[in-house]
Amino acid sequence: MGAAVLAAVLGVFLLARGSVGDEAREAKAVQELVARLLGPGPAAEFLVSVERSLAAEPGLDTYSLSGGGGGGTPVRVRGSTGVAAAAGLHRYLRDFCGCQVAWSGSQLRLPRPLPAVPGELTEATPNRYRYYQNVCTHSYSFVWWDWARWEQEIDWMALNGINLAPAWSGQEAIWQRVYLALGLTQSEIDNYFTGPAFLAWERMGNLHTWGGPLSQSWHLKQLYLQHRILDRMRSFGMIPVLPAFAGHVPKAITRVFPRVNITQLGSWGHFNCSYSCSFLLAPGDPMFPLIGSLFLRELTREFGTDHIYGADTFNEMQPPSSDPSYLTAATSAVYEAMTAVDPDALWLLQGWLFQHQPQFWGPAQVKAVLEAVPRGRLLVLDLFAESRPVYTRTASFHGQPFIWCMLHNFGGNHGLFGALGEVNRGPQAARLFPKSTMVGTGIAPEGIGQNEVVYALMAELGWRKDPVPDLAAWVSSFASRRYGVSQPEAEASWRLLLRSIYNCSGEACSGHNRSPLVKRPSLQMSTTVWYNRTDVFEAWRLLLAAAPNLSASPAFRYDLLDLTRQAVQELVSLCYEEARTSYLNQELDRLLRAGGLLVSELLPALDELLASDRRFLLGSWLDQARAVAVSEAEAQFYEQNSRYQVTLWGPEGNILDYANKQLAGLVADYYQPRWGLFLETLAHSLARGVPFQQHQFEKKVFPLEQAFVNNNKRYPSQPQGDTVDLAKKIFLKYHPRALCDRLDIQGPAGLGPQTPTSPRRSLCLGEGAKI
Repeated sequence: MGAAVLAAVLGVFLLARGSVGDEAREAKAVQELVARLLGPGPAAEFLVSVERSLAAEPGLDTYSLSGGGGGGTPVRVRGSTGVAAAAGLHRYLRDFCGCQVAWSGSQLRLPRPLPAVPGELTEATPNRYRYYQNVCTHSYSFVWWDWARWEQEIDWMALNGINLAPAWSGQEAIWQRVYLALGLTQSEIDNYFTGPAFLAWERMGNLHTWGGPLSQSWHLKQLYLQHRILDRMRSFGMIPVLPAFAGHVPKAITRVFPRVNITQLGSWGHFNCSYSCSFLLAPGDPMFPLIGSLFLRELTREFGTDHIYGADTFNEMQPPSSDPSYLTAATSAVYEAMTAVDPDALWLLQGWLFQHQPQFWGPAQVKAVLEAVPRGRLLVLDLFAESRPVYTRTASFHGQPFIWCMLHNFGGNHGLFGALGEVNRGPQAARLFPKSTMVGTGIAPEGIGQNEVVYALMAELGWRKDPVPDLAAWVSSFASRRYGVSQPEAEASWRLLLRSIYNCSGEACSGHNRSPLVKRPSLQMSTTVWYNRTDVFEAWRLLLAAAPNLSASPAFRYDLLDLTRQAVQELVSLCYEEARTSYLNQELDRLLRAGGLLVSELLPALDELLASDRRFLLGSWLDQARAVAVSEAEAQFYEQNSRYQVTLWGPEGNILDYANKQLAGLVADYYQPRWGLFLETLAHSLARGVPFQQHQFEKKVFPLEQAFVNNNKRYPSQPQGDTVDLAKKIFLKYHPRALCDRLDIQGPAGLGPQTPTSPRRSLCLGEGAKI
């Protein structure tokens, strides 16, 4: 048996757990999901059963659909697991009823009678796993969730066939017990943990202390949540991934054990050692297995186990040595601490480190890590495979099973983006790779709640053996399901977005919004994009044209707002380009015109539009944080955590604007004042005949950014205004030709050097536009 085949077999049989005794529980969980989703009346028209024998091959989830039609015949949904049954239900709702389940609001208008399934439809997944989440998602998106929101998400996971996902809430409460048992004081523990909005990076050893401490009420609430999350995930037959010890320890461990062998790693994310430079236990130190075993034993005593554990020792952190023997020892120490407590342990490793620092992770270093764990007992997430796959340059991870993942989004940014062609082709290419050890597909965004079309496609691909043959037809169907009716203008709008903004390809593609709108201004910002902007504006026009027929749909209103937001983002780039060119050409009048339009008109119009939908309110984000608190002081503390995350990120703007969002209130009180100061500074420099100094501007703008983080202003959490009316108003007043007329940009003459994708050319010359 070859290495690749062995790894694939181990990946199936080690993890294909679940007993016949669980079948009734899983069926009950899916039947309850149907009731939550559709209501008790419609739920009675579906009969759900879970039968392990339905799977033709062990570990490959299978569902079967039959029944429906007139005469009161119920729809029968059978699955080899609860997850498979839920995925079958979703398939029926999607393909037979034209429904859609989505983050932004589900469209669940059932036709009457329920459509019949011709014969019996049976589908099996091509791989063992459909993975979901990124370690960072727990901070960028999940951090303030209550159980009601978690319940919705786990339902979404089940319906999309997710069967493997981290369950990392509450682990700090377990660590607190371990550290207290080891002799650390409560103040030393409090000084170590970060605040809630930054826990993902404390868990990976990147940070400590920043934004903390954690309160005891936080620990208690997270323990409660974790129990409910695990119970619900397991009731569907999902496999929760629990955390394990990766080797990072508080500095205070040296007070209790002065002879412990630790290494201080370098800084991370422009933080100094007050908040980074984590301490890593030497793999040969006897404290390593002791701490690792203490933690995992206490964790599994509290939460039980499904035998898969996540740990990342060197995530974006350069190891202290590149010697393969050191890397082998460090990896082995983590794995052995797991198996000392759980002999069946399997390690889930994020493969991000191998592509994030390719200059360090050469072939010998990668091999040292991957071969330090018995083959089949390390499951690697090829985290950014849609853009920069690692399996292709590591001989399929040297025989270790891996999951092909789509990362897509960084920082939970707003901004339309996708590489749908690459996503569509990627899983099949990985399966066909020579001696492939691929055992699943994954959805691994840093933040959710955006670009839902991308996630709908990726979830579907987890059940497809081949790519979608016609993406244009698929996206048209997506639009009709999303809005509950086939509408030609809306479908044409989505096809334009597919060929433009969702058609990124190559290694340069990243789902991180770098628009000038959400970045600290400078004269060096890039406005280059991979698509023709006029396609975006034509898609905007078409979606607006569909409004009379679709305005009652919450999903349509969300999409119209999101596309209008994107259009304004493009217009901000145009104004910025005009302001920069005017400054360089020493044209004060033109600079003032472009700057005034950007600061006094476009940004206020965007803020007003965002305020019309609760999903784009800063107040909603901050109120979620405040709701977790048990006192006003704690509420203010959590709110400041939230404000820091979406702006400065660190005390000195250490990862400035990485987690940028476009939210009502954030645009008005953070982005707009910053842009106002920048354009005012440019105008004063030009009027006085002195060069603009970026470092002087940054000294002046930082207090503005800090003031936003530290103020106590409360923001509305209820929407105001009508999205459709506001989008129309913005379109009529600011569509590209109208804006170019106001900026007095007439055509090619005098435009200066242009690139094919520069906003001045593609918008003001009307390339492809049909406004």
